[in-house]
Amino acid sequence: MKLNKLEPCFEYYFLFIAFIVFSNVLNSQETSYKSYLKVLGTVQDGGSPHIACKKNCCRDLSPQEKTRRKITSFEIFQPESKQSILFEATPDIVSQWAALSFPIKGIFITHAHMGHYSGLLHLGREALGSKNIPVFTMPKMRSFIENNAPWSQLVNLKNIQLHTLKNKKPIEPLKNLIVTPISVPHRDEFSETVGYKIKGPNKTVLFVPDIDKWSLWEEDLITLLKEVDFAFIDATFFSRKEINYRSLSEIPHPLVTETITYLKNENISLKNKIYFIHMNHTNPLLDKNSEASYFILKEGFHIAQIGYQFEL
Repeated sequence: MKLNKLEPCFEYYFLFIAFIVFSNVLNSQETSYKSYLKVLGTVQDGGSPHIACKKNCCRDLSPQEKTRRKITSFEIFQPESKQSILFEATPDIVSQWAALSFPIKGIFITHAHMGHYSGLLHLGREALGSKNIPVFTMPKMRSFIENNAPWSQLVNLKNIQLHTLKNKKPIEPLKNLIVTPISVPHRDEFSETVGYKIKGPNKTVLFVPDIDKWSLWEEDLITLLKEVDFAFIDATFFSRKEINYRSLSEIPHPLVTETITYLKNENISLKNKIYFIHMNHTNPLLDKNSEASYFILKEGFHIAQIGYQFEL
């Protein structure tokens, strides 16, 4: 009889223990899925200072500016799992690698222009000598790497392990982090070009560092902006007047002034999502104190800076 009187107490005790265990599991899952995006570079492929540039934009840079400016890239990392993924393998990959929060779980490439994939060479036997680092590319980009030296050696020596992406097909490279490639029109001499939509537990990012013109895209930029929380988009050239040494037909990009006009009727909350990135060495947005930079900020947009960090 005494034992029977104690049975309800045991039931409550076990229910209490089960509740504690279940709560700990939920808390563990919640914390292990936190992801953060960290900007590692904001400049166009050729870097800043730019080779052979004798203009004020490069000539007048301070030693600190010359060292700090890096080609467009960012990291997404998870503190609990101590893993990172890298977007773009740039010519500045050595210093950007040193800035990573955790070991690399994979690298995502947008296309075969020098600022976006040439850093892969540093993974080879002459440098890091890495082992099977996953590299995510679209099919033509994969074929380009596999069938052209010296990139093919990275595959043959198993420095990298290629993974093929499909347009608009999501993958999960880290826990609760979904990456979806989206095809964009660009100068596709050697490969197709993609941007990425990156969805974390709470926030979503759009990354389109290179595109010819918004009007040529089968996607609608405004619709995509409404679906995301942050957008890092092509700001290669601010206006036509800075390109007085090459034809824009050779290097088409949406001018920042065109993007502003395209979005002029949208509300400020949508404009606040945009962080301009991938700026040419001639672009006045690289100078925080320029009139162009003040204008952009006044209009409600942002200019990406190295070290900016966002919780996803």
